[in-house]
Amino acid sequence: MLELSFQNPDKLVTVAHALSTRARVDMLQLLSTKSMNVVEIAEALKLPVSTVANNVKVLEAAKLISTELLPASRGAMKVCSRNYDDIRIAFNVEKTIPRGMLSTYEMEMPIGHYSDCEVHPTCGMASAEGMIVREDEPASFYHPKHIGAQMIWLRKGFLEYLLPLEIPSNARIDALEISMEMCSEAPNYDNNWPSDITLWINGVELGTWTSPGDFGDRRGKLNPAWWPDWSTQYGLLKTWRIDRNLTTLDMEKTSGVTIDELKLIHRPNIRLRVGVKSDAVHQGGMNLFGRHFGDYEQDIMVKVYYVTE
Repeated sequence: MLELSFQNPDKLVTVAHALSTRARVDMLQLLSTKSMNVVEIAEALKLPVSTVANNVKVLEAAKLISTELLPASRGAMKVCSRNYDDIRIAFNVEKTIPRGMLSTYEMEMPIGHYSDCEVHPTCGMASAEGMIVREDEPASFYHPKHIGAQMIWLRKGFLEYLLPLEIPSNARIDALEISMEMCSEAPNYDNNWPSDITLWINGVELGTWTSPGDFGDRRGKLNPAWWPDWSTQYGLLKTWRIDRNLTTLDMEKTSGVTIDELKLIHRPNIRLRVGVKSDAVHQGGMNLFGRHFGDYEQDIMVKVYYVTE
């Protein structure tokens, strides 16, 4: 989600300008399900290629889309991808939220700041500058350098994080959202390599996502130049939401666990664990991406929705 406010008026104006024409809105709608090149967009919208190309520049300047040049039969083609599914504009950021109104607590946990782990090869981690530890040595995951990790991989086991929970003592928590970019872990990469990746909060299992593969058919948009082309490149952004009724993964029900079962009240932290169970049907490992690898400029994002009573 892209969040805008009057605290950054230049960005707000740039995004508002990018959304000010029907053609650019239609282009964003086209890109909601797949990436497309400029010619494909022009044909779908029945617009001149030059018009689409100019509008692509406006959307790219607002960072609503990202583009990359790929080889074509004649020269290169510019392929466009949408960066955000939602945009939120906060007009009253300085205003104190009255009692009884919904508030949001947000924090971002770097993927290298795990507090506990259990790791089985293949495994390793890298920063934006290079490899942090020797590959396939689980003991190295306890080295202090792990806090600088921007990409972590393991075949089986888990990573656990203690996330600070700084909300008023009289708050009633209505929902919790957690999002992260991840995929399976295959030798080098394999787009068809399923893996069952499970999420737990405070020891409660929320559900399992079967990752379809370890993606390496193109370079990740954020990957540093030193990262090799023949390795894992990007993942999928997955969002779990736990509310007062159920748990969903990307808006689809994954379990009947509710927010009350997580026992978040009066706790200073949230204990999050993500990994591949030893008895998983598909033990295809896990890659976890930080903000300098993959396609999404974020680490582990946490949002807590609460009401002050």
